Amino acid sequence: MSDSAAHDSAADSTDVGTVPRDRTEMKALMSRARVEPDVSVAYGGHSDQVVDFYAPRGGREGVPLVVVLHGGEWRAQYDRAHLTPFAGFLARRGFAVANVEYRRGSEDGAMSGGETVAGRWPDTFDDIATVMDALPALVADALPQADSRRIVVTGHSAGGHLALWAAARHVLPVGSPWRLDAPPRLRGVVAIAPIADFATSVELDVCAGAFVQLLGGEGEWKERRESADPSALLPTGIATAVVQGRDDAVVPQAVAEAYVDAAARAGEMVGITLLEDVGHYAPVDPGADACAVVAEELAQLAY
Repeated sequence: MSDSAAHDSAADSTDVGTVPRDRTEMKALMSRARVEPDVSVAYGGHSDQVVDFYAPRGGREGVPLVVVLHGGEWRAQYDRAHLTPFAGFLARRGFAVANVEYRRGSEDGAMSGGETVAGRWPDTFDDIATVMDALPALVADALPQADSRRIVVTGHSAGGHLALWAAARHVLPVGSPWRLDAPPRLRGVVAIAPIADFATSVELDVCAGAFVQLLGGEGEWKERRESADPSALLPTGIATAVVQGRDDAVVPQAVAEAYVDAAARAGEMVGITLLEDVGHYAPVDPGADACAVVAEELAQLAY
């Protein structure tokens, strides 16, 4: 599905488990005009292996790079288009921005419960690992205003999961193809309403079990969980902040709190900012006050 088609599809959809606040916030976000990138660069041969770069507005040089990973239950019909207003907002705030696309859904477009299957094992994880490793070289050519020594990763919902995972590759099980020998060179992670704890997500049936599909289904997910569940990949030693709406019914507050608690048990402090009267989508909507909170969290880690 093209970026514009996916944007329109998302605008007409209602996520499982949403409440009126979430539906209202989703419609507001999806109504924002798409912000075109300054340049797009492929990091692989698949049409989904692409990064949109946004230069910092105002002609600034040597600025931090924010890597944005979009959500959408890891399903193919939800692409990076709905976060282009968020990427443009960050660029106006003086950041260099990389809005990443990655493979989602099944190769054959299989359906489950009326929607495309969530995620693709191992391709979704292959893409995040590949693009994170390639970013310094890509930025040097495509976005010289960015300082690749100051990278912060952020992600929303399913993208929040991937952002936390990207910062934890050095603690993946030995033998994992994505494991790094040393921590990634990141200033930090800001996870926005992340699917950050799989056990709690099972209990609450978050996104109708999309994370199980992400790992290949019921027959595979328990074995693969230790390579994919952020709560199982702690401590990371990477500065991490979570931003969560208290009224989020898509990925409830309990999921974020379970991750923060798991980090504490592992001897690591993860900051969590709980936003009153905020649901799932406002933190990535430039028209909402919650979005400014996210930008401030990014600035605190980047500078």
